[in-house]
Amino acid sequence: MMLDPVILARAQFAFTVSFHFIFPAFSIGLASFLMVLEAAWLRTGKGVYANLYRYWLKIFAVAFGMGVVSGLVMSYQFGTNWSVFSTKAGPIIGPLMAYEVLTAFFLEAGFLGVMLFGISKVGRGLHFFATCMVALGTLISATWIISVNSWMQTPVGYAINAKGQFVPAGSWLPIIFNPSFPFRLVHTVIAAYLTTSLVVGGVGAWHLLRDRANPGARKMFSMAMWMAALVAPIQIFAGDTQGLNTLEHQPTKVLAMEGDYHPSPDGAPLILFGLPDNDEARVRYEVSVPHLGSLILKHDPHAALPGLSDFPKDRWPPTPIVFWSFRIMVGLGLAVLGLGLWSLVARTRKGLYTWRWLHRAAILLSPAGFIAVIAGWVTTEVGRQPFTVYGLLRTADSHSPLAAPAVASSLLAFVLVYFFAFGAGTYYVLRLMAKPPERGETEPPNVPQRAAGITPASSVSAIPLAGE
Repeated sequence: MMLDPVILARAQFAFTVSFHFIFPAFSIGLASFLMVLEAAWLRTGKGVYANLYRYWLKIFAVAFGMGVVSGLVMSYQFGTNWSVFSTKAGPIIGPLMAYEVLTAFFLEAGFLGVMLFGISKVGRGLHFFATCMVALGTLISATWIISVNSWMQTPVGYAINAKGQFVPAGSWLPIIFNPSFPFRLVHTVIAAYLTTSLVVGGVGAWHLLRDRANPGARKMFSMAMWMAALVAPIQIFAGDTQGLNTLEHQPTKVLAMEGDYHPSPDGAPLILFGLPDNDEARVRYEVSVPHLGSLILKHDPHAALPGLSDFPKDRWPPTPIVFWSFRIMVGLGLAVLGLGLWSLVARTRKGLYTWRWLHRAAILLSPAGFIAVIAGWVTTEVGRQPFTVYGLLRTADSHSPLAAPAVASSLLAFVLVYFFAFGAGTYYVLRLMAKPPERGETEPPNVPQRAAGITPASSVSAIPLAGE
């Protein structure tokens, strides 16, 4: 059987970026969670927050390290498998990636050592500042990466030079703040926070099933369920606004997500399930609700919507993949919303720490955030096909002139190394999570009360805390 080097190169990038994505999705939210925990400890003086900070700090360190390593490996593929893309888009993509290193990675690396090892040396206030800088660094890193990817989705502010390269047409601002950037940034960061809250909630629920009186388990479960209950509805709204933006700039992606092959002049249905078929341009065995698609996409049940048939077929994405990855993401999002609402009911009825089925549901959904963010990434990236730079540079014209066996061998090597190395790291993280939080309210040893004139109270006086 003849192997296609383009398909293999795409599979390799998809595999490595999927592995990489789960670590930043966790570390972004976990860094902010650690910041809140340390702020709560400094403001209230309760040792339970200090215990939880130390508990999750170890997990954060391992996840952060695996994210850095997987990201470095992934970036090399731009030069090995996608050299044409690097040559043509490098004048725009390269500087943005460099800004991420200069502003975010250096900030994280500079304060990570203080965060991990310096609490008994620099004082409470300065240590809290280091934690804040690491959390800020993760958000800045996400900002630059989302800006790069968003420009590839909605390219603006460019010109094409004599060498056929994309170069800035003037100011960098239109490139950085391209039309899809703000919507995708908000959606991605909220997804990271929800992913972290589900993991924290699942770990808390696991330990509550074994010891419902453990103060650390109670606190982390309560804080995680507040996040799920309050932020999941915001994420649904953010996803709706991103969908409207995508319909405007990438209509074929949205039509593939919805399975709309043909135009609907009097309102499109919402196809719940079915088997999309690009060859026959229809959804087999569809189950749909009339007019609901137009109501969601246009906020008008009778609004006209185009179909994929209105666009050249060579610009259609692989509809079955996009159709189902989108439904996985949305289905898990609704499940998280249901968990958050369930926790509110339990909270009002004084059963947050005693409703065992709620705890089992939280454990079951603890990996849902990772699955949802990968499904969302698949929807975004596969829906952009057949382009790397949407509408301008095709994927088939972006890859390196490599033979299929060379790409296949490197793909196999990545699969073996990743499953061994990151499997071991994941196993270690699960071992850390399986250990219950300390029951006593202890504090870090030998912590100076002041450092560089900063007092704990002044450091956190303006930070709201999540309570019971």
